[in-house]
Amino acid sequence: MSFEELGPTFIKFGQLLATRPDLVPQDFIDEMSMLHDHVQSLPFKTIAEVISEELGADWKKHFKTINEEPLGSASIAQVHEAELHNGKKVVLKVQRPGIVTKINDDLNVLYFIAELLDQYIPEVRPFNPVGMVDEYFKTLQLETNFLVEANNIRRFKINFKSVPDVVIPEVHFDYSTEKVLTMDAIQGVPVSQINNPAEIKQKFNADPDKIMKLGFKSYLQMVFVDGLFHGDLHPGNFFILPDNKIGLIDFGVVGRINSKTQSAIVNMLLALSKEDYLRLAYEYVDLAPFSDIVDVDLFAKDLQALIAPYFGLTLKNVNVGKILLTSSSIAARHGLVVPTELMLFFKSIISIESLGQKISDDFDFLSFVLSQVGQVAENFFQPVKTANELNLIFRESRNFLGALPRQLNLMMRRINSPSYANRVELSGFADFSKIFLKSFTLLFFGIVIAALIISSTMLYSIPTSFLIFGIPGLSFIGFSLALSLGAYAFLRYF
Repeated sequence: MSFEELGPTFIKFGQLLATRPDLVPQDFIDEMSMLHDHVQSLPFKTIAEVISEELGADWKKHFKTINEEPLGSASIAQVHEAELHNGKKVVLKVQRPGIVTKINDDLNVLYFIAELLDQYIPEVRPFNPVGMVDEYFKTLQLETNFLVEANNIRRFKINFKSVPDVVIPEVHFDYSTEKVLTMDAIQGVPVSQINNPAEIKQKFNADPDKIMKLGFKSYLQMVFVDGLFHGDLHPGNFFILPDNKIGLIDFGVVGRINSKTQSAIVNMLLALSKEDYLRLAYEYVDLAPFSDIVDVDLFAKDLQALIAPYFGLTLKNVNVGKILLTSSSIAARHGLVVPTELMLFFKSIISIESLGQKISDDFDFLSFVLSQVGQVAENFFQPVKTANELNLIFRESRNFLGALPRQLNLMMRRINSPSYANRVELSGFADFSKIFLKSFTLLFFGIVIAALIISSTMLYSIPTSFLIFGIPGLSFIGFSLALSLGAYAFLRYF
């Protein structure tokens, strides 16, 4: 409730935290999951001012008509229907005025909080709170620049040009800027407006299972073939069109996966298909930054305890995305830092599953994905791709071997130089030096105190007229010095 009251930046940050069980306790995740990104719409007069600033004072000449009632209103933008003079239906996504300034102000607050946490609460330092805000800042920077989203749409359209059943809107770059995005309207209905699979058959004469499989195959192509996937494919961004076609919108949040992560995810799915939890654990270890504190066998047992009870259940009974996100929290408990792109992949699976629950009553997500693993692996390890990788290895090796004699020559010259000195640093030596110095000091005080006590005791038996409190003066002075030095050594130790 506090995050909702604080506004769009905190709402989106809360939504991000809700997908990070590796960082945030489960009770906080449950609470943050209730955050919604729906806000009061702005009057069209305010929206028109933004359009005028971006497209010019005569912006209306570009459009035959424009609907002043918004199609939708979110924290960053508001969407309106329009029609071009050539009769083409389009939608305008217009950024809310002042939203970037407000986001930057809120981010300053988040940075301040993160720095306080990092400075005063040592327990949160391993989770890198400042780094989390950095990651969030970069995401918002891209999400508030509609030219970046326009380019994302262009790239997705190129990637799916050979898949006619997947419709991605055309961007009108002449009428698009950083704050205004104009693109074709999709003539369909978002899954969010469908109550049950029966409506799909009645309204579109479409097969829910075919729609589901097409959507999942498209998603797998994004992840494993293109390396560029939709990061927020929830029911409102997934449209059903006649003739078993689908449409995709809202490409502000996308994930990018490199070859190493693609290969790791393929191996993870293959490990899941065979219930090989040790292999799954090793894939996590290989993806994460190096850590020498991981007990892989114990990690694999924890993964098995989490996943095995759900293996074979359908979408109706289990949330695979949530299980995978929970597995990342297990990885964090074992000292591994899960890469951001892998977390976005897991989060996107949760969105895909929310789609599945709308389209099919009992679609087995995990079985379908695993059934495609062979095809994905075949595509990923196809001869051409393997040949390209071998060619890359050969070129890198040739460069290394070519530079090796020169590097060896430089190293030998450095070693033979009269000014050459070899420097060795021992980890923890400074702490050892302090402990050694403290121990040596205490030992020195102990020897002096023992000598004072022994000599004062010997002097005690010698007759003398110099007395202090009835005690021979020299003995009294010796005992006093020993007591004082003992007290000083005791306080110095602590």
